[in-house]
Amino acid sequence: MSRRVSLPGADELFRPTETQPDQARAPAVSAPQTARSQRVGKPAATGTDTASSGPSGRVRHDEKITVYVSTDELIDLEHTRLALRRDHGLAVDRGRLVREAIHLALEDAANLGADSALVRRLNET
Repeated sequence: MSRRVSLPGADELFRPTETQPDQARAPAVSAPQTARSQRVGKPAATGTDTASSGPSGRVRHDEKITVYVSTDELIDLEHTRLALRRDHGLAVDRGRLVREAIHLALEDAANLGADSALVRRLNET
């Protein structure tokens, strides 16, 4: 008799726990589909599609970028986050605040082109 403990595999640990009504009789899938595999076959989004689609809000995000900011920029971001909570009752995290700001900048650039605030500011540096 083996003294090794038998542990469940990743497929068993991360299986869906709730079944949808239409999936109640469907056979179990060995591995859940990721958002990346669900996107396969869809055409790539163009710049104008991205700008008009809106920010993603509070959902699980599969992609990640690293952005380096100065201490002052980070403090300003945190002050803005706290002001949104204090003055408007909006409890948002820094990630959502940044995603909203990116969406606004991209939408402005898509709509106004060379006259957008983003293009003007990037031309200043």
